[in-house]
Amino acid sequence: MFASLLIANRGEIVARIARTARRMGLRTVAIASDADRGGAHASACDECMNIGGEPPSDSYLRIDKVIDAARRSGAHAIHPGYGFLAENAAFAQAVIHAGLVWVGPPPAAMAAMGDKAQARQRAAALGVPVVPGYDGDDQDDLRLASEAMRIGFPLLVKASSGGGGRGMRLVAASGDLQAALHAARREAQAAFGDARLVLERAVQRARHVEIQVFGDTHGKVIHLGERDCSVQRRHQKLVEEAPCPALTPALRRRMGDCAVTLAGAIGYVGAGTVEMLLQEDGAFYFMEMNTRLQVEHPLTEALIGVDLVEWQLRVASGETLPLSQDDALARYERGGHAIEVRLCAEDPVHGDLPQSGRLLAWREPQGVRCDHALASGEEISPHYDSMLAKLIAVAPTRDGARLQLASALDATLALGVTTNRALLAAVLRHPDFAQSKVTTDFLDVYFSDRRSALPATGEAHLALACVWLASHGGADLPAPWAASALAAPRETLIPIALEGKTQGWKLVRQRNGWQALGAHGAYELIGMAWSRDGAGTLTLAAHVRGPDIDRMLRLEGQLRPGSGGDTLFAICDGIDLLLRDLRLVPPERKRLAASGDVMPLMHGRLVQLHVAVGDTVAAGQTIAVLEAMKMEHAVAAPVSGRVRLLGAAQGAQVSPTQVLIEIEPAG
Repeated sequence: MFASLLIANRGEIVARIARTARRMGLRTVAIASDADRGGAHASACDECMNIGGEPPSDSYLRIDKVIDAARRSGAHAIHPGYGFLAENAAFAQAVIHAGLVWVGPPPAAMAAMGDKAQARQRAAALGVPVVPGYDGDDQDDLRLASEAMRIGFPLLVKASSGGGGRGMRLVAASGDLQAALHAARREAQAAFGDARLVLERAVQRARHVEIQVFGDTHGKVIHLGERDCSVQRRHQKLVEEAPCPALTPALRRRMGDCAVTLAGAIGYVGAGTVEMLLQEDGAFYFMEMNTRLQVEHPLTEALIGVDLVEWQLRVASGETLPLSQDDALARYERGGHAIEVRLCAEDPVHGDLPQSGRLLAWREPQGVRCDHALASGEEISPHYDSMLAKLIAVAPTRDGARLQLASALDATLALGVTTNRALLAAVLRHPDFAQSKVTTDFLDVYFSDRRSALPATGEAHLALACVWLASHGGADLPAPWAASALAAPRETLIPIALEGKTQGWKLVRQRNGWQALGAHGAYELIGMAWSRDGAGTLTLAAHVRGPDIDRMLRLEGQLRPGSGGDTLFAICDGIDLLLRDLRLVPPERKRLAASGDVMPLMHGRLVQLHVAVGDTVAAGQTIAVLEAMKMEHAVAAPVSGRVRLLGAAQGAQVSPTQVLIEIEPAG
């Protein structure tokens, strides 16, 4: 076994591989672009080599930089993870030429499956069913149009090289073909440097099923069961599960035998996946082979009870596979059920657009496996894939795993960037997913209008958010608002800009909590409890009573300051709240003066406090001094009377939403 391993990737897969490598006693080396300096994936390894650049083309896709980093770090082997250079045969060959151990299949096997046209031809020659289509060398538009008419519509236009949904277009009718060909060519050329295309009949209402294969250097190849990856958007997977609910043991063996035959014919070594389409009648078709470890490999690990990364490292060192085909299948078929979801930084409501920015707070859920390389304060770069983490639940039954994972998503905290967390939970709870009525068009059918399909923000959630905002005020905890049960009621106006519309809320603090008055009624918030974690996330739990609710709600959130107002990132009742351009309007000063309440005019520090509870003061008397913007400002008593409450201690940071001193007017 080699002694040190460079992991030529970024993000959660680096942390996942490093975890196994370290357990095996290997020294681990990470690489990082300029955009990833100080990132969590780098700290998962013993050493990190900076390779410069920000876009992948200047960093993680630069073969020369990766090989140079391996040499400078003294690494003996390279694991590519998935994505980037993981399926690049030229990179694998460069690693071998550099005298390093390549943790992956032979370059020749990668090349044989890396070209979709050649892979289809090879599979057909071996008797593996392939989707009817065209994979010839003649790429003239007229020839492609002729082949399309022969195949029939709808059909798929696919890039011959690469994958991940890039260079792929669904063509519904002949009139759409030319535009799809040109768009797919441009995307394929940009992504893979190869504009060649393949045409395939669009197999609709089918499941996307992949077979996990594994080979060693001694000629042994087995399969480790299947994974159902049918829930997709833009031909990219979001939810995966194992076993596939539609497979019988006999069908599993037939599909597995085809995958092993194909892998054995190309001399495959290491982890790989043969991807297939499965129709309702049991007919299946080969699509492509991924010559690497898959994102969803933890499903197979959970059911069989193995570590596939450890298998990769041992096979790369010349060891034999530790299980026979029969043993692997026996473990798989009694292993229960596992489901994985991909948590991504993207906006499901607005076309699944990727999101970037600072992750204000991150907390992984308990009770499920969570593979990630995240930390509060992490910068989510616009240069790389949108996947942040993956969550995996395992249970004796499919329903148990499904509900466990949905609850884990509710408990996942990712504040600061928009994610697909709520969409994933909604998919898991959808009645048709629960009954396993799942095909590759599941999201298009049931979640085409994401806004109406996802849990909506209700007035009760906004009421709780208003109280959170009014009480937050930049202070450590909102104690001043709840310090005295005898304090007189006070009001404040909270304008919330939500989806471009401003909603005005009036809040009244009462003896036992708050009343929040919105457009459609009043909400009472009682039994409030506050807490703050180490990442600065402020949590408010309260019993909310209103026109549409009578139960406990919990809101966890953080504010991000902005020039046009603050933005609140929060999760409440499993719903993501994103409230932009927030401004808190303090109570009317004239009313405050009449009541004797003293509130600062700005954020600042209370540098002097000249009164104590019980003191008698005169109107106009200086009772405190506030420091703001490097200047001191005297605070005068608005009325004559007796000091009833001190809302802040000397030295504290205060805000315009906070009562500093309550004065009971004389008489």
